Amino acid sequence: MRKIFLIFLIVGYTTIFPQKIEIKKIEPENWWIGMRLNKIQLMIYGKDLKSFKAKFDEPKIKIIKIHELENSDYAFIDIEIPKNILPKSYKLKLQSGKNLTEFNFPILKRENSQQRFQGFNQSDIIYLIMPDRFANGDVSNDSIKGYSDSMQKTPNQGRAGGDLQGVINKLDYLKDFGITSIWLTPVVENNTFRSYHGYAATDFYKVDPRLGSNELYKKFVDEAHKKNLKVILDHVANHCSDDHPWIKNLPMKNWFNGTLDNHLEANHNKMIFTDIHADSSTIKQVEQGWFVRSMPDLNQENIFVQNYIIQNTIWWIEFSGIDGIREDTYPYNNQKFMSKWADVILNEYPKLNIVGEVWTGEVDFLSTYQRNNPYKKPNTFLPSVTDFALRDVLIRFVEGKDNTYNIFNVLAKDYLYTDATQLVTFVDNHDLPRLMYFAKGNIQKAKLAYDILFTTRGIPQIFYGSEIGVIGTDDHGSLRIPFPGGFPNDKRNAFNEKERSDYENDIFNHLKNLIQLRKNYKALTQGKLIHFPPINDVYVYFRIYEDEKIMIIINNNTKLMKVDLSSMKNYVNPKNKLVDLRNRKELKTDEESKIEIPEVSSLILKIN
Repeated sequence: MRKIFLIFLIVGYTTIFPQKIEIKKIEPENWWIGMRLNKIQLMIYGKDLKSFKAKFDEPKIKIIKIHELENSDYAFIDIEIPKNILPKSYKLKLQSGKNLTEFNFPILKRENSQQRFQGFNQSDIIYLIMPDRFANGDVSNDSIKGYSDSMQKTPNQGRAGGDLQGVINKLDYLKDFGITSIWLTPVVENNTFRSYHGYAATDFYKVDPRLGSNELYKKFVDEAHKKNLKVILDHVANHCSDDHPWIKNLPMKNWFNGTLDNHLEANHNKMIFTDIHADSSTIKQVEQGWFVRSMPDLNQENIFVQNYIIQNTIWWIEFSGIDGIREDTYPYNNQKFMSKWADVILNEYPKLNIVGEVWTGEVDFLSTYQRNNPYKKPNTFLPSVTDFALRDVLIRFVEGKDNTYNIFNVLAKDYLYTDATQLVTFVDNHDLPRLMYFAKGNIQKAKLAYDILFTTRGIPQIFYGSEIGVIGTDDHGSLRIPFPGGFPNDKRNAFNEKERSDYENDIFNHLKNLIQLRKNYKALTQGKLIHFPPINDVYVYFRIYEDEKIMIIINNNTKLMKVDLSSMKNYVNPKNKLVDLRNRKELKTDEESKIEIPEVSSLILKIN
């Protein structure tokens, strides 16, 4: 009887004196006045978040709805921010009975700068950097208490120590080289194994302290903009790390697609969304399958997850002032949600550009991911996708497996895209062995691949270090080699021309010259592409913009060739003066409208 009475007293005590609710964190941590998206959903982290009321100390900020969850460590609050309030920090007050707790929620004035949210286009040259492997500008953050990496002692898989300050320190190098846009692999916190790559977030709103801070990231964007360099954010909507706090304490049972021990494995059939014969179970496996166990797949059918991802993306754009987004693993996301995501983002930032990573070299499948393609529903709204088709054929070209006709054939399929000029083109990146690895010492062939990359349609991207001919291996850790000279105790500084080898300067100067040509001649960036089927492995094409006309000739033969231009009289004839843009020399055709081109080389000629 006494035991029952004690239990009654305990229950009564809990009822009369409820536990004090706590707010530990709110995401997003702030918002802005004047956003089109002015109705947002706050994710509240705390304790005993149940049976409570909420209000701001400014009644104009409306509380639309409170969502209490089965897990009372979380709650969601829908709010509406009016346009006619002052920018300042407001207090969000939560009350349960007599218990009251409050939290500061800043509502800021938007920055007014024409250099923010510029987008990127064909006039740009993108430089891809993995910050940890590029340059160490602050050795004090190489090791941070509470941040570890189980791969640290594994060869080539641990952190090298590069950071945001290192990138800031090298902006002049990038500017001098000719780069116009910088894409950093993800900088958000990755407090997990193999953390250097950045694709397994443990906090979506926080820069990894080993790279710097949120404020330093914003400074990086600002400093880049001062030098007329654009910035592209690498964004991951599909998954996070299995070390994310959500894993140990789920906000909702269906926050992820499955659990650590019971989930679908990723299916890599990206063509499934246009396959009219596909079964729904296969589509489900693509969208809900996990890459690996260490990267849990977010359930993007959950409306709270959807709101979180959209708001997080907008928060980073508005906070930092970036110019574009590279969306990781695009086909593995829920396609209906990603359509909504891109539509909302581009509605808020009409000038912004988004490139979706779609890892397939088959043009007919790849093209459907660009916006307004009639063969894929729903509309992706993606202005750009990664041109793996051109990359694949250029790699086979330097390996000697494909010839110029195969390149011509890929470009001849551009009718499948809604706008092929907006494709991001490349020969290597952070996931693929470098061009020089495949070239196996054939520098002339590699140069030809670069000549095509920089003179055909699209937005060319360079992987850090490839401008000095880094070779690497097919191992991820090794192909992401630290840039020589970016780290303490490096024996030499390859950022400096005098400390580069002749080989490195040869590649560097070749690319720098190509970049300068793109900047000097609008035909190479905005011009229409006209090409002719290769004859005897010689490929001729033109870039034409208004009255500016440039002819490119690619000779893939190991001997000098005479190229017959008589069939191209609509664009070039014997009366035209042909100026070699590399050396400013004038070339002439012979009486039969033929022009000579040396073995394994290219000509970039301005037609006057």
